[in-house]
Amino acid sequence: MPVAELRNTITLAVSVTDRHKSAEWYDKMLGFKLLYHADSVGWSELSTMTDGVTLGLGEQAEPSPGNSVPVFGVGDIDAARGALEAEGVRFDGETMVIDGMVKTASFYDPDGNALMLAEDLTQNG
Repeated sequence: MPVAELRNTITLAVSVTDRHKSAEWYDKMLGFKLLYHADSVGWSELSTMTDGVTLGLGEQAEPSPGNSVPVFGVGDIDAARGALEAEGVRFDGETMVIDGMVKTASFYDPDGNALMLAEDLTQNG
């Protein structure tokens, strides 16, 4: 039985210099469809051809090529994080909250690869 209960969703987060331009590229080249632009937080999300898998575009002035972070959906991020931390998993800072949108927490596998948990807050309340 796994320590953290994941949902059947995953977001592949990629750093880009221009989310709007990148979203157009992913649509034209791969057929990914824009779900939304969250301009206030520098984030865009697109649907892929795979159920439960989205592509997230995080805008950065100088993105690192090859930088992709799998973001695993969870129902209760506090419980999932607590269970992983109890097993010695290292997290990067506090859980981030964007009110009414998402809670995220970055953590690392044993080789230092970055991963992230995300709780969707748009469906709550």
